Amino acid sequence: MTFDDTRLRLDRALADVTRTFRGMTARSDETQCVCHWGSDDELALLKTPGGDLDPDLLRRTWDATDFTDHGAVLRRILPQFARELVAGRIEALFGMHEVGRSFARGHWQQWPTRQSAAVREFLDAWWTHGLNDPDPAVPVHQLLALCAEASGTLTPWLDTWEALDHPVADRHLAAAVAEWEYELMGDALPWGTWDDEDALRAELTAWLVRYAPDRLRALDGTDELQHRVRLLGLTGPARWEDPHYPVRSY
Repeated sequence: MTFDDTRLRLDRALADVTRTFRGMTARSDETQCVCHWGSDDELALLKTPGGDLDPDLLRRTWDATDFTDHGAVLRRILPQFARELVAGRIEALFGMHEVGRSFARGHWQQWPTRQSAAVREFLDAWWTHGLNDPDPAVPVHQLLALCAEASGTLTPWLDTWEALDHPVADRHLAAAVAEWEYELMGDALPWGTWDDEDALRAELTAWLVRYAPDRLRALDGTDELQHRVRLLGLTGPARWEDPHYPVRSY
């Protein structure tokens, strides 16, 4: 699949999200804190079909953790939210995994088949496009965290990456290793998660140890990264006493 093919697939997925969720609203009895979230007039916008929210209201809406029915709220904003995500115009204070948590709070995988399939295809298409994009609006290491948190699993996203034997995807891998190795070397997941942190960290580490060396060897200037990946496959003194173990505190 070429870069243009992945962009076409993503455009189709975005269009399907718009068709599927057009006209949906938050529950008529939805409430929010006027002091901490926003005004009654802003809440009324979520109960009104159609129309984009201003960027600040959109941020407060997807980021809020205390809606009575977050799933309904998420469905209301999804056409706009998905477009803004792909364009790189959504900022999360601590990282894009927070966006993934918003999807997870909405329990989208339990929605009616038509709706859950639209979200799944959007995430799949966005992930595939990001891996093929030399300069994605959302860096691939951040997008992986988002997709993992949204879906509750790393496996399908890593499988897609592994199946893509392409220099662009390999460069994203090198950038991701550079971002992740500090936390992974300290036996921590490189992003915050609500559930199964140890299992996710173990899966990501094992995948890197198995998959990354060959891909990194195909790139120039990755010798030190290759050593860091090798160290991830070691434990205890074998890791700490290795001459390439970084001298730093955790």
